[in-house]
Amino acid sequence: MTIEQLKKAQIITALVTPFKKNGDINFAVLPKLIEHLLSHHTDGLVLAGTTGESPTLTHDEELELFRVVQEIVKGRVPLIAGIGTNDTRDSIIFTQEVAAFGGFAAGLAVVPYYNKPSQEGLFQHFTAIANASTLPIILYNVPSRTAAQLTPETTLRLAQHPNIIAIKECTGVENLACLIEHAPSDFLIYTGEDGLAFHAKALGAKGVISVAAHTNGTDFYDMFEKLDKGDIQGAAKIQRQLLPKINALFSLPSPAPLKAVLNHLGFEVGPLRLPLVAATSSETKTILQKLDLI
Repeated sequence: MTIEQLKKAQIITALVTPFKKNGDINFAVLPKLIEHLLSHHTDGLVLAGTTGESPTLTHDEELELFRVVQEIVKGRVPLIAGIGTNDTRDSIIFTQEVAAFGGFAAGLAVVPYYNKPSQEGLFQHFTAIANASTLPIILYNVPSRTAAQLTPETTLRLAQHPNIIAIKECTGVENLACLIEHAPSDFLIYTGEDGLAFHAKALGAKGVISVAAHTNGTDFYDMFEKLDKGDIQGAAKIQRQLLPKINALFSLPSPAPLKAVLNHLGFEVGPLRLPLVAATSSETKTILQKLDLI
């Protein structure tokens, strides 16, 4: 996997982790799911991220997941490993381990959660990770799930580091616009909010790191194609039609709605690990109706 491959990726899917009823990872269903994603325009995969329920995966499970997915993908799209924690030292050790493991284009490092670092603490945290390994680092700014937020100013400082190559930005249009306008030209900017994919791409972002691409990858692809061709009205129509589906996929703590949909579609991704819980039958019915699946 190379940076050049990653630079071409517009639709990166944050992969769910399938579980059996007993809670073990269901590796057997990954080939079918991954082939489905690749056939619907997924340009890259994030493993052991938020959508993959990484806080509940053990170290050994993550490494086995990496091995299995790499064997399935066989270099067809770039892979990104979730490597961040709220402990800088632990993040460095895991980043170095993933770099030695090989096969990854980059590591996704989330803003440290719970301990509420200052902007200077965030800057030093990501700089220490980036300095410690040859694995390129993607920042992951998701304040809805952490107790801290990277400001655009701190992100722009970090973007000067040669080993920090991108950001998954889960805030609003204003921050995206600031980063797109002022970041180095080779710094890759992705929205992590599916509902902002149209806005981000139109503003000049690279694309989206997506949950909804599990089910609507072709819609994102068609929308981006229309934007690239200057068909704003056509792209906007796709966005309008996508928004109710995206909202349904985030109507419960993610990835519960997505897993309900994938199970309905026959991908057998199974339940969630506590403290997350599966959608009820009533909730699932509503979600499926919003996605026009029943």
